[in-house]
Amino acid sequence: MARNSGLPIQEDATDVDPGQIAPDPRSFRPKGAETETRIGPLVLNDQGLPDQASIDRLYAERDFQRACQAHLWGLPLVAYGQWQNQHETVFGAKDGDIVKYVSVRDKLGLITANATTPYVMGFVNTARTGPLVVEIPSGEIAGGFSSFWERGISDCGLTGPDKGKGGRFLVLGPGQETPAGVKFDYEVRSPTFNVFHAFRVLTTDAVDGERILNGYQVYPAKDAANPRKTRVVTPDGRAWSGTQPRGMAYWERLNEYLQIEPVREEDRLFMAMLKPLGIEKGKPFKPNAAQTTALTDGAEIGQLMAIANSFDKRFDRARYGGHWDRTVNVSASQEAEFYSQLDERSSWFYEAVGLSAGMTTKTPGQGQAYLSAYRDAKGRWFDGGKTYRLHVSPNVPAKQWWSVALYDLETRCFIESLARNPVLPGGEVSDCGRRPLLRG
Repeated sequence: MARNSGLPIQEDATDVDPGQIAPDPRSFRPKGAETETRIGPLVLNDQGLPDQASIDRLYAERDFQRACQAHLWGLPLVAYGQWQNQHETVFGAKDGDIVKYVSVRDKLGLITANATTPYVMGFVNTARTGPLVVEIPSGEIAGGFSSFWERGISDCGLTGPDKGKGGRFLVLGPGQETPAGVKFDYEVRSPTFNVFHAFRVLTTDAVDGERILNGYQVYPAKDAANPRKTRVVTPDGRAWSGTQPRGMAYWERLNEYLQIEPVREEDRLFMAMLKPLGIEKGKPFKPNAAQTTALTDGAEIGQLMAIANSFDKRFDRARYGGHWDRTVNVSASQEAEFYSQLDERSSWFYEAVGLSAGMTTKTPGQGQAYLSAYRDAKGRWFDGGKTYRLHVSPNVPAKQWWSVALYDLETRCFIESLARNPVLPGGEVSDCGRRPLLRG
């Protein structure tokens, strides 16, 4: 028995204005025939439903599209995961050890490194060590702590809470409590178990620089009463690569760290997208043939999307002037008012590694500024087989130092043929070997 809804009933359909009738969306699709779409022809029956072959194609396309987007999403995690892997497997660095990068050869595997300042960097897994103490020396340094999604947790040094005066930083992983009896000045809570910690020595005084290096100490809080001397490791000319791996190796590294780290609320939808691709928290990664195809193709196109997103930026205010881009278009939190900065962070973390408040500040006289160029004066991509001249105006507005460097577009690292002299204070560079990008 029909229930009266209280709405007027139209008795005579001929009285209805045809312009007020919403068209049936299915009427625009050919039924019982093949219809062309952007993913190829699909066959629909008389009810507008796809046949089994078309359904299989739609699922395959869904998985491919999800792999492309997941590739962009995972760039920061995979970058730190790859770098930590190289610290441990190539340099033999363990939790609490730090790696000192001084020479250009040391930095050949580091994405868009700066050749003029020494780096001191380390990784630690707080699930293995428990709460960690990091003693920051006083002096002219810029550094900080970052989660493995490359979100800055706290700066240290000139842009940190210590304001260059140094102090003890207590680093806590997810769910870890402040240990009793441990002295510290600043508490740093990381949303990931793995934590990146680093600093750059900015002083030009070699003796003071050595004091700073020796004063940087990292040890588990449980050993605070009798901490070990922090071990300093150097690359020693060993070949290594911090560039995100390609193809299936990309997904293997992503899965490795997704298994370790907690799932953040904002990433649950991406985890849902990865599930049909064989990447699922708490389960082994054993993709079948169809999943492997989607992941392989997604990694290929995802990387090309990352290249376009980095080297032809389409963000508001990305253009600085002339042929220069503002390289950093993402906030330190990776969040805008109404959305997470997925494209902005993908752009930066494909082109570079590491982010801190000091790198994103717009306050004159503080932090750092990064500009990049990818094309010549006529808008053509730089060509490694050609010679270019860079004109630098006098009185560059830099308080401490400035530099210019060339990187290979494929690895985003120094070009090895120029490894002995990658810093360009203004002048000619030729025979670059590969397609370069210019960072100032």
